Amino acid sequence: MKYYSTNKQAPLAGLEEVVIKSLAGDKGLYMPERIPVIDKNVIASMKDKSFREIADIVAQAFFGEDMDSQALREIVYDTLSFETPVVHVNDNIYTLELFHGPTLAFKDVGARFMARLSGYFIRRKGLNREVNVLVATSGDTGGAVANGFLGVPGIHVFVLYPKGKVSPIQECQFTTLGKNITALEIEGTFDDCQALVKAAFMDRELNRHIPLTSANSINVARFLPQAFYYFNAYAQLDREGKADELIVCVPSGNFGNITAGLFAYKMGLPIKHFIAANNRNDVFFEYLKTGRYNPRPSVETYANAMDVGDPSNFARILDLFGNSHEQIASLISGYRYTNEQIADTMRHVYTTHRYLLDPHGACAYQALTDYRLKPAETGLFLETAHPAKFKETVDLILNAGIEIPLKLQKFMKGKKKSIPLGKDFEGFKAFLRKA
Repeated sequence: MKYYSTNKQAPLAGLEEVVIKSLAGDKGLYMPERIPVIDKNVIASMKDKSFREIADIVAQAFFGEDMDSQALREIVYDTLSFETPVVHVNDNIYTLELFHGPTLAFKDVGARFMARLSGYFIRRKGLNREVNVLVATSGDTGGAVANGFLGVPGIHVFVLYPKGKVSPIQECQFTTLGKNITALEIEGTFDDCQALVKAAFMDRELNRHIPLTSANSINVARFLPQAFYYFNAYAQLDREGKADELIVCVPSGNFGNITAGLFAYKMGLPIKHFIAANNRNDVFFEYLKTGRYNPRPSVETYANAMDVGDPSNFARILDLFGNSHEQIASLISGYRYTNEQIADTMRHVYTTHRYLLDPHGACAYQALTDYRLKPAETGLFLETAHPAKFKETVDLILNAGIEIPLKLQKFMKGKKKSIPLGKDFEGFKAFLRKA
């Protein structure tokens, strides 16, 4: 399989180059030349398979021709040591709980898969220099990537995060690890962090000095494995006879997750409609309504992992649908919510249905509710992180003290180690050269 750039000005690349390089030379995002379609009978048989078996089918379809199939299967099985259950919330609304991995966030699968695939290609390529992974995080990506790559030989991870704009527990998950993980506390927003990462990839002099790659969802190996979730969720609902008219709602920030869902759709997964739930960072919502895309600085909200004013993966969505606003708007609906609305939804669902939502899941639940499902339709929203990762916000909204799971408690016992930096690229570049 060859991969092209969304900007169409860079040479085609193979999977190994795409995984290690991340971003195309023309600043575009890599896309596969073709999207493999999985036979509908194979999809129908997934209801009788485990998550690992389902993920292996999807991974082999995408990556199998570029690497040894047994090695790929081992990577998939090593990545997935946990389940992602579908839970009935109320009426015909279900949630896919994506917070059962090591850092209790949906990004665990993509990060762990990419770490293992990167290690495979680095060993095969025989690189004798350490590869430096740059990752910008608005919350959960940093912890997932840091823990996915922790201790992987030949790789050093630099996590860039906006000072004071991630939750304390999220911060603990990447600032307390040490070893091959370095946390960089940037005086700015997530968009500033992401801009630094992109600028580093485009700086030829810096790339001659040190090998760079990314573990953000701009990397094919990070976002594509998230398609595993959608096939697995469909299989679980299919067992209950609830998958025929499926509406999927995704809390959306940098749009890697919903893009993975759209890839699953293109691979043949019969999802009827998608909903993108936004907080006040609503550039995609505006695009759906007007056909115009106007990125702008992000604003801080309760759903901090969605505080993105210029989502990278929008370019992939445009490319998937030939830049057709009509096609995109017919398949995807959009909703946006203020902090007050997020809080109201969290209180309502907890009081009425005894289900504890995090702020991101609250956006998705409310969007699915406002969409007004038809009687024959099943609604599925993605609950992307455990509510305890946002304990201060959740406790304040619900006037309660939610319990912190043991997986999170272990991170909180570590000592924070981070390096403060400004948002200017030259300062960041100078730091990397010395690191």
